[in-house]
Amino acid sequence: MQRLVQLALDLFDPPGALVAAPGGNAENIKQKMPPALDGKALAAPEKIANTFATPAPAPAPAAPLPSLLSPAEFRHPQASREVLLGDAVVAYALQRARRRSIGFTVGADGLSVRAPSWVTLGAVDAALREKSDWILRKLGEARERQQRMEGGRIVWAHGAELPYLGEPLKLVLDPSHGFAGKGGALVTATEQPSLHIALPHSASAAQVRDAVQAWLMRDARRHFTERLDHFAPLLGVRWASLRLSSANTRWGSAKADGSIRLNWRLLHYRPAIIDYVVAHELAHLRVMDHSPRFWDTVATVVPDYARLRSHLRDEPAPLWD
Repeated sequence: MQRLVQLALDLFDPPGALVAAPGGNAENIKQKMPPALDGKALAAPEKIANTFATPAPAPAPAAPLPSLLSPAEFRHPQASREVLLGDAVVAYALQRARRRSIGFTVGADGLSVRAPSWVTLGAVDAALREKSDWILRKLGEARERQQRMEGGRIVWAHGAELPYLGEPLKLVLDPSHGFAGKGGALVTATEQPSLHIALPHSASAAQVRDAVQAWLMRDARRHFTERLDHFAPLLGVRWASLRLSSANTRWGSAKADGSIRLNWRLLHYRPAIIDYVVAHELAHLRVMDHSPRFWDTVATVVPDYARLRSHLRDEPAPLWD
């Protein structure tokens, strides 16, 4: 028991602790030692008494022991195995697949691993430890992204706000249907743009959400068509059809026959980002891969595509559910 108590105390003030000097380099590390107590260094009794008469500054409160001993945890919903990476417990979903190497994917759910059937579990864990810095960084980024999405969750009621073309849009329930058009109408005459929906204030959250989605999908088709018609001649291609997508992880796709799919949730982002996605899919009608030649093609019409692409990846659209 005494050894366990001493171990707990050592976590807060270990004897002979190493203190890093301000540079952090190995050469700058000095050992914290007690003052010499040999015969030559002993002070007079009254001097010692005066020294201890002045109370020392109160030490900073120590962190609770459980917070020091409890590692961070990342757990995939379909986790079948877990491993300790650095100071974090990572429970990952393992899938056996016909492939030559071990593959890692970090998504909103956590870490997924695909490995050949002949690779042992120990070898899988060893591969994860080798890439632990990258895995933990990506898991942390995914968790922060999910927290931002949760913070931006839309409350489907009168007076709610949602992003529209990169700007806040106020939701107004208008039971009198005091506007022209079907279902809803965008009003920009006021200081803050608003979307008027022909529903009573007593409408359920699901009714409000569905009505707003219907309006946004109609507006998305209009906006996307205009931008496709703008960029297609500049890229020297022709698009044949447009379909709207509701995918959670993909913003668009293109087929060699000229059919384009675009996610209607792109309307949450500012026009420049929408233009990047539109140009990206149209560029695939010339180059059906992501080779340097493809990105050079995109750059001919959207020179700052890299910055816009990063923003789209780092700033999640609000949650609708």
